[in-house]
Amino acid sequence: MKSASVWIDTGPDQQPLPRLEGHVRADVAVVGGGIVGLTTALLLAEAGVDVVLLEANRLGRGVSGHTTAKVTSQHGLIYARLRSKFGSDGARTYAAANEEGLAWIADRVERDGIACDFRRQPAYLYMEQQSGREKLEREAEAAVEAGLPAALLESVPLPYPVAGAVRFDDQAELHATRYLLGLAERIGGAGGRMFEGSRALAVSGGSPCTVTTAAGGVSAERVVLASHYPFLARSLAFARLHPSRSYAIACSIAGASPPGMYINGESPTRSLRTAPLEGRELLLVGGEGHKTGEGGDTERRYLSLERFARAHWQLESVDYRWSTQDNLTVDGVPYVGRLMPRNDRLFMATGFAKWGMTGGTAAALLLFDLLLERDNLSASFFDPNRLTPLAGGPKLIEENARVAFHFFGDRLRKRGDRRLEDLAPGEGDIVRHRGQKVAGHRRDDGTLVAVSTRCTHLGCQVAWNTAERSWDCPCHGSRFSPEGEVLQGPAVRDLELRLSP
Repeated sequence: MKSASVWIDTGPDQQPLPRLEGHVRADVAVVGGGIVGLTTALLLAEAGVDVVLLEANRLGRGVSGHTTAKVTSQHGLIYARLRSKFGSDGARTYAAANEEGLAWIADRVERDGIACDFRRQPAYLYMEQQSGREKLEREAEAAVEAGLPAALLESVPLPYPVAGAVRFDDQAELHATRYLLGLAERIGGAGGRMFEGSRALAVSGGSPCTVTTAAGGVSAERVVLASHYPFLARSLAFARLHPSRSYAIACSIAGASPPGMYINGESPTRSLRTAPLEGRELLLVGGEGHKTGEGGDTERRYLSLERFARAHWQLESVDYRWSTQDNLTVDGVPYVGRLMPRNDRLFMATGFAKWGMTGGTAAALLLFDLLLERDNLSASFFDPNRLTPLAGGPKLIEENARVAFHFFGDRLRKRGDRRLEDLAPGEGDIVRHRGQKVAGHRRDDGTLVAVSTRCTHLGCQVAWNTAERSWDCPCHGSRFSPEGEVLQGPAVRDLELRLSP
């Protein structure tokens, strides 16, 4: 078994792109080399806009490279909820944007000949308990009303009984990394410039804007923050988002694989699809979501997925396992548009709630229109600065209370009573070292490393992630390696090293 995304491990070999050295100018700077950033940069480059894309690590290897790669407008139990919060027009706007994203991906794959195992599949939302039947009926009704190809079913082609399901026809799935790098290749061909290993550290909103990296910067008339989590504090996005982690395994099974894509509407979540690999079909099982930094022993998340797979299929092996993280907004609708009101220079896209293939593509299409100052009927619905107190107010209060609890409570509960030297190989914990509280880790070879316990974003205390061997911030989702290096924002600065191995 490999602890790696199946897409990244089986993706095409890619020579690293250069790091940004010195200062360059562009019309638009795009920060982030995932689905939103790459799609936006491609649209701009093909329209003749001088665009520079900055990626902190490698293109397509962040959140977008760790997805289940379902290309669908079927996003769980969402359309009945959207209709309740935003009315029928709101649900219809969300549906149309995601269907447009799906259609755009299908068109690019065919037109550009991107070899990414793209194939049409039905997408099923199902319930196992009869008590969930009414929810399915409402969801099917709302989806059809929103203009989607939805139908209510009594059964699905899975090896266990269900109480009912909603099927979306003509959806799709693909190989995430092959698709993303296919887009990147076309950006270069259209004249766009891309830099890897170039983390954006700061952005000024002047005229022009300036994006600063460790070794250089970009001056641009406009900047798009497509880095998964907008790291600029002045947007206050961190107060309106909550990060969530989830897990996936890719398995070899005996016998036929289930046709189509699936997700249940109950807890715990189980997301299913298959993926072709070297003449065989792997079964992908995802789920076990939890708020970042609150997952307990995360190794158990993988074991739960494996137990589920073994209970329903003849499992031969677990070939891959990986985890990912996404952001959820307080009202359930992504934030896409101007970072701040009346500011037409800084733009953002985030909050896809684990449906980034279609949602991220839809966001890029909207950003493209906004950057070119073209009308887009969905702009106000996805506006990051929208005011929806009924739809999102209670969740906003709940999430910020949770953050406050962690900010103050974790420092009292996790006092660091153990000593650094007490850690077992592979273990990490908040411990004491020379009278100081530190985030300590003992490597498998026995060497010790310790870093500051305070997240460099807003100072919350980090928590150890057992399965991924990382320090995760439970407040806003920043993640760090055992040595303190930033793995995931909104933090842009490493944790301070307290003990070097």
